[in-house]
Amino acid sequence: MLEGFIDYQEAALPDLTEYKPGTAFSGVIGRTVDQSEPAWPEPLRAKEGAPNVLFFILDDTGFGQLGCYGSPINTPNLDALAANGLLYNNMHTTALCSPTRTCVLTGRNHHSNGMACITEGSTGFPGANGNIPFENGFLSEILHQYGYNTYAAGKWHLTPADQVSAAGPYDRWPLGRGFERYYGFLGGDTHQYYPDLTYDNHRVEPPKTPEEGYHLTEDLADRTISFIADSKQVAPNKPFFFYFATGAMHAPHHVPKEWADRYAGKFDDGWEAYREQTFARQKELGIVPRDAKLSRHDPDVKPWDDCSAEEKKLYARMMEVYAGFLEHTDHQFGRILEFLRSMGELDNTLIMVLSDNGASSEGGPEGSVNENLFFNFVPESLEENLAAIDELGGPKHFNHYPWGWTWAGNTPFRRWKRETYRGGISDPFIVHWPQRIKAKGEVRTQYAHATDLVPTVLEALGLEPPTSIKGVAQSPIQGASLAHTFDDANAPTKHNTQYFEMMGHRSIYRDGWRAVCPWPGTSFAEAGEGFGTPISAETLTELDANDWELYHVAEDFAENRDIAADNRPRLIEMIAQWYVEAGKYNVLPVDGRGQQRLGMPRPQIAAARSSYTYYPGTQEVPMNAAPRITNRPHSITADVEVPSGGAEGVLISQGGIDGGYTFFVKNGKLQYLYNYVARNFYHVESNVEVPEGSHLLRYEFEVTGEPDILKGIGAAGRGQLYIDGELVGQVDMPVTNPIMLGLASGVAIGADPGAPVTLEHYQGPFPFTGTLHSVTIDVSGDLIEDDEATMRAIMARQ
Repeated sequence: MLEGFIDYQEAALPDLTEYKPGTAFSGVIGRTVDQSEPAWPEPLRAKEGAPNVLFFILDDTGFGQLGCYGSPINTPNLDALAANGLLYNNMHTTALCSPTRTCVLTGRNHHSNGMACITEGSTGFPGANGNIPFENGFLSEILHQYGYNTYAAGKWHLTPADQVSAAGPYDRWPLGRGFERYYGFLGGDTHQYYPDLTYDNHRVEPPKTPEEGYHLTEDLADRTISFIADSKQVAPNKPFFFYFATGAMHAPHHVPKEWADRYAGKFDDGWEAYREQTFARQKELGIVPRDAKLSRHDPDVKPWDDCSAEEKKLYARMMEVYAGFLEHTDHQFGRILEFLRSMGELDNTLIMVLSDNGASSEGGPEGSVNENLFFNFVPESLEENLAAIDELGGPKHFNHYPWGWTWAGNTPFRRWKRETYRGGISDPFIVHWPQRIKAKGEVRTQYAHATDLVPTVLEALGLEPPTSIKGVAQSPIQGASLAHTFDDANAPTKHNTQYFEMMGHRSIYRDGWRAVCPWPGTSFAEAGEGFGTPISAETLTELDANDWELYHVAEDFAENRDIAADNRPRLIEMIAQWYVEAGKYNVLPVDGRGQQRLGMPRPQIAAARSSYTYYPGTQEVPMNAAPRITNRPHSITADVEVPSGGAEGVLISQGGIDGGYTFFVKNGKLQYLYNYVARNFYHVESNVEVPEGSHLLRYEFEVTGEPDILKGIGAAGRGQLYIDGELVGQVDMPVTNPIMLGLASGVAIGADPGAPVTLEHYQGPFPFTGTLHSVTIDVSGDLIEDDEATMRAIMARQ
């Protein structure tokens, strides 16, 4: 019988009858099996020989920072892709990360996707609410319908900020938008040694520690290789779409020291020398026109010759760290390419490499060892930065280079990320597909935008965009395909008009011309205003009347000659066209605010309340789903049981090395530490030991001074410790974080995971060894009242 069964299987399998799901059964159903003929729902299969698709999205990488774009930084793997494929010199993004990423994945403009700013900067308007409409389908959702495996690894930053907690909803997480597997971080940036990791729909810890050699980019490459291998070893003919988006090159610029040391002395000549050398190399490579002119010296950038010897030493090292970080990133991507080559899949993989915006200026004029300073309006300190010089790139700091290197990184253009001059929106773009593209190492000059990737992929694969996804009718794709440029360097562009708006900075491209209305001005120095300056209706009217510039970029590659005065009719036409596009794509209202948006109230999935109770063993609560305790009175109460012999460990923590707080027990004492942007640390310890048994351990913050947010000063206050209602310690805190506690880490119960809030008082995660029933944060303002005599006595006993 068994032999007959095997013969039946071998004979029957090649001749299976299939029918399309949703149509009538095409077999025969009799009274018994011998009178019947089976048929099977047809499995979802891609076209035979369909190529894989791989997007590599770099973060904060300027036009002049890859080796193949003229940079002195070594990027051999990306250079090889360009040499064996195509390099585009006229690709554009939105000037910011989340908005560009929505364009890349949907083929629609960022305001059409509700992503005028990053998700944490959403406002209550259709073009800026942070909710990507389901009618704007992702490429992952489209290709999944055509039989592709769909994977994502790395930075996401596309879920509304209040929806990234364990409470969901999950429909705007990667797996809710067409990806079958995901491994990475959901926010805008993360610590490269202690990342906040999500695997599919749940949080996980990194597989090893920094001391064991952990780095996020290497981990992402490992996971990418494993996802591809898992599928290909079972179904080698099934194509994949992989969205690989590193945290690099966004701050923190984290890389093992040996990689940074490769560039020792390479940048000692300064940023002007970098620009001149890179620009000359760009001309040699044919990336910029021979008659192009280098843009002016930026007024916000201190001339290198005016920097002190100490400044030069610091700034050069910061750039060495960045360069090492970029080469390290290129190396990890090279491992993915080598794996595809070893499988025989590289030549039939359509690879597109793109940066999400120009080089970042979030390090300020002097660079930073803690990017959280920028988000809290706290000025940098050269002395603090110099003190950290030997530790840059390591896990202790959240470092970022200064404006001079930002400006140089966008060579030959002016300005940078968040602004819509070409320095903020013109980005590296490489296409590699040997099995289809015959041209090798050629430059393409056609105008292109991030919205063009989706239609390009669909045309290249011979696929039609679906009319509906999961029952939702789809909106028209707004980008234009570049597939016709693959084998024709002289093919006309199909993308003739493109608007830009980012935090009030506006521009528009049309048929070789660009009009730009900079905000707050052509530079901060010339405007007398800084980033994030609000725009009133009166100001907008004045800007439209007087402040638009006009450039003929077809002849003036780097936007050097403002010819608005000589071409007034054309300028007026382009301004009018900007408003047409603004109406079409939900761009209005124009909003110049920057960091201020981060503190705006937004709808939450749970009704507003004054008390939040958390439990041990649960996932970390992300920053935007946690109670807002900045600049307001609040209390934290832990319900614990201390066993015989005592207990120690963290009860609750929020934030990390860049800022936050931790409430813990150590050496028998109840303790609280507040980390003000890694600059000041306020610590209080109880004057008695925590007794054995059941107790309520409480911390209170009483506001004693008003905040001055735009100066980086949060509300002053008094921190107090209580054991079962009895005051046992207090500390005055003259300043607190005005906006954000930490950039990445949320509320953790019973431990301080990742990069801990304090490196001095314990080694993370320092879990609590007693029994922790719950922790409650109360923001009602209901605090214990203590008389002055009690408080003086407590202070005297500390």
